[in-house]
This record gives sequence, structure tokens and C-alpha cells, in this order.
Amino acid sequence: MAKKTIMLVCSAGMSTSLLVTKMQKAAEDKGMEADIFAVSASDADNHLETKPVDVLLLGPQVRFMKAQFEEKLAPKGIPLDVINMADYGMMNGGKVLAQAEALMK
Repeated sequence: MAKKTIMLVCSAGMSTSLLVTKMQKAAEDKGMEADIFAVSASDADNHLETKPVDVLLLGPQVRFMKAQFEEKLAPKGIPLDVINMADYGMMNGGKVLAQAEALMK
């Protein structure tokens, strides 16, 4: 399977960095090659311009931005969803990774 790029967007990019670490561990455990990273909502556009992204997940705290991200991502064909609040709160990297994988299929 080709390496997948998963971008997480949250308000500051800080709280999500722990989730990134847990998702990377879950990907390694599955033998999946993934580039998983978190950015702040204000920095997301820069990353979308410079890096090919396979899927974008929004942190629950920025779910109100879903419509504007859908508008930006639709022409690029990049799937998008909001991370389940319980999985985010529990920092369940495996479940969030599974959510990203389901969107990429």
C-alpha cells in the first residue's frame, strides 16, 4: 500500500499532536506507511498548497469550519470529516486512524 498522508486540523495544533503520536503508533502496528501531522486551522491552507494530502480530519473544537474546508477540498477530491469527540477525548489513535482509512477507500 502506498504511503498515506493524513492531516489533522485543530485550533492551535497542540492538543492534536498527542493524537498524531498515537495514530502513528497504530499505523506502525498495522504495518501501514503513513505521514500523519497536525496543523492549526490558520495554517491549514499553507499545508494544503504545499503537500499532497490524502485525507483531512478536523478536531471537534473546529467542527464549525467543516463547510469552508469542504469548499476548499472538493476540487482537490480530498475526503474530510470531523474526528469523533469520544475518540478525540480518549486520544484513541487506532479508532481515528480507522476513521481516516475508511474515508480514503
